Amino acid sequence: MITINRYPLEDTTVDDFESNQEKVYIFDTTLRDAEQTPGAALGIEEKLEIAKHLARLNVDVIEAGFPISSPGDFDAVQRIADEVKGPEICALSRVVEKDITAAWKAIQDAPRARIHTFVGTSNIHMERITRTTPERTLEMAVDAVAYAKSLCAEHPDATVEFSPMDAGRTELSYLYKVVEATIAAGATVVNIPETVGWTVPAEFGNLIAGIKENVSNIDDAVISVHCHNDLGLAVANSLIAIEQGARQVECTINGLGERAGNTSLEEVVMAIRTRRDYFKAYYTEINAKEIVPISRRVSRTMGISVQPNKAIVGENAFAHSSGIHQDGIIKSRVTFEIIDPKEIGWKESQLILSPRSGRNALRHRLSELGYELDPEQLEKVYERFLRVADKKKAIHDADLEAIMSDEIRAVPSTFELDYIQVVSGTRISSTTTVGIRTEEGIVENASTGDGPVDAAFKAINQIVKIKLNLIDYQIRSVTEGEDAIGEVTLKVQDNGHIITGNGASTDIIEASAKAYIHAVNKLIHLRSEG
Repeated sequence: MITINRYPLEDTTVDDFESNQEKVYIFDTTLRDAEQTPGAALGIEEKLEIAKHLARLNVDVIEAGFPISSPGDFDAVQRIADEVKGPEICALSRVVEKDITAAWKAIQDAPRARIHTFVGTSNIHMERITRTTPERTLEMAVDAVAYAKSLCAEHPDATVEFSPMDAGRTELSYLYKVVEATIAAGATVVNIPETVGWTVPAEFGNLIAGIKENVSNIDDAVISVHCHNDLGLAVANSLIAIEQGARQVECTINGLGERAGNTSLEEVVMAIRTRRDYFKAYYTEINAKEIVPISRRVSRTMGISVQPNKAIVGENAFAHSSGIHQDGIIKSRVTFEIIDPKEIGWKESQLILSPRSGRNALRHRLSELGYELDPEQLEKVYERFLRVADKKKAIHDADLEAIMSDEIRAVPSTFELDYIQVVSGTRISSTTTVGIRTEEGIVENASTGDGPVDAAFKAINQIVKIKLNLIDYQIRSVTEGEDAIGEVTLKVQDNGHIITGNGASTDIIEASAKAYIHAVNKLIHLRSEG
């Protein structure tokens, strides 16, 4: 029988549980797999800043990229290997000698380095991608691991990881053979990828248990898992894999990645940390207070918003709008929260004042603002509050996050908006004039368009001599009121590249122009990197 502890462990700390525990290593692949999210391409400086933040988060391994894929990716991995201290720096490669050589050249100067090589082992992948026999695939895997191991031989702290891609759909007897042979060839980490999110937790748990039972030399390697979220099961599959013997989880910030994404780092870490009564045999060394800050950094830098109801890091994860819930939170946080938001980098829980809020929530918020009301006064205020809340739907403090978001998106500014003027109306064509600072000085141009934003984009195009295809345009308010700051996020396309631009201002036309110029500068930087 399983005993369920129905309350958070308020009076315990992580240290109380670490005797006789086994560490679960956190392998972050945000800079490799998450960057494969459409529109999420990063420049070298952006990758480096995220990597430094991952080091502050205290991940064990950073998969910095796929060096053979492009000169820019090689340079990024090399810079991370040279400049980021603490985590092991990993580079991905196919089971191809030139890939492995490039991976090693990129990371060889890291204090701790890892080559991660992979090949598809399912019948689907062997027949339709590599077009090789199982025998030849096994030979390629063993040769690749052996070659990678030989490159690492002179390094004081370098390892080799091997992944049989699409392991979830690989014939079990063949999977056992491949894992055993690659460990024998020198792999000290064997990663079991659930590449397409096919298996359900019971199946994936049995898969890991089967490897433990049927691979004779499995104790010579760490079992890792890399789960995709196509059926929404990546975190559940990773957690059951830990219970069955996996000791490394490959994951990404915000669960980003190919298609439906990867295992969410924050969800796995906080599941182990929060349910210490259940996962009492395991721990991670993640610095939990950096979870929300790095989630925000990755979201801003990649231009991909975190869904509001996302566990742990979503805007609503610790927001309460129901009157019953708010009353419970005011009386005791554990009535409706199992995690202390301050533990992961939030300032506090939010009581969102809405038509569903009760008098107690309103009184609590007014008290925080310095107002103490007697029952009669509160009743009058509450009646007025409800009338306003019915119109506004939500009444809460302005969220000032992202005001300085433009300042941290560091790409070389070939062009910079100096000023913008708009003439628009219901009976005239919109005309926008922009002044853009260039190397030659300020260049001014005016254009008409279908609205002032369209006119601004056309005027910018004539100055920068680059015409981009706008494929997405979003506006959000980051504060409230008539003087609210608006943030524009847009995506443009150029010869197959999808680039994200961001801009913020109290004037939405100016914010749009800034976002468009930001995208232009990122494209120029991307082209310069080759």
